[in-house]
Amino acid sequence: MKPLIKITNIKRDFVLGNEIVYVLKGIDLEINKGEYVALMGPSGSGKSTLMNLLGCLDTPTSGSYILNGKDVSQMHDDELAEIRNKEIGFVFQTFNLLPRTTALDNVALPMIYAGFSKSERKERAIEVLKQVNLADRMDHQPNQLSGGQRQRVAIARALVNKPSIILADEPTGNLDSKTSEEIMRLLSEIHDKGNTIIVVTHEEEIAEHAKRIIRLRDGIIESDTSK
Repeated sequence: MKPLIKITNIKRDFVLGNEIVYVLKGIDLEINKGEYVALMGPSGSGKSTLMNLLGCLDTPTSGSYILNGKDVSQMHDDELAEIRNKEIGFVFQTFNLLPRTTALDNVALPMIYAGFSKSERKERAIEVLKQVNLADRMDHQPNQLSGGQRQRVAIARALVNKPSIILADEPTGNLDSKTSEEIMRLLSEIHDKGNTIIVVTHEEEIAEHAKRIIRLRDGIIESDTSK
């Protein structure tokens, strides 16, 4: 079986003035379909840079990244945007919802770019809002929802295009511990349904929910352990 994600000798350098900062120093990584992975590391370890590469928000300086059989390391911005929309569902710490838009319309948004009809968008958005237990809040705007409910809307939006990967960046960073636990439980349920999940976090108790923990330090993988 081919891995869903195959990264080979990925390097990412940034030019700052006259200096070159070597952030990722040759990363090799494979993630299979249906895995639940936590990506950890202290500030400056390269985990955010790696997440941006995994999410096709950035391209590597060198090395290859094969996502679902496609070499995305060589793609141009337009192609990357399409891959992001179809293959990756993002969940951010800050929720990134449109403020004056209902939960339903926030969730349906990625489907507009994917070219679905209005009726298809509505039907699918309702389906995923039910999945995250927010069917009774679909007409509410973000400011009428709690932090946990907003993150549920964001998770529903991430699921709406049936992506290959859910990429969650510090998904509980703005939530209290009880709500964090609820959100992580929801991500576990989503994983149980066969979704591939990658969580980027610096919190051990959040990473514990994953089945595999990859730790970065100084731009290389320090350890990779599965439960």
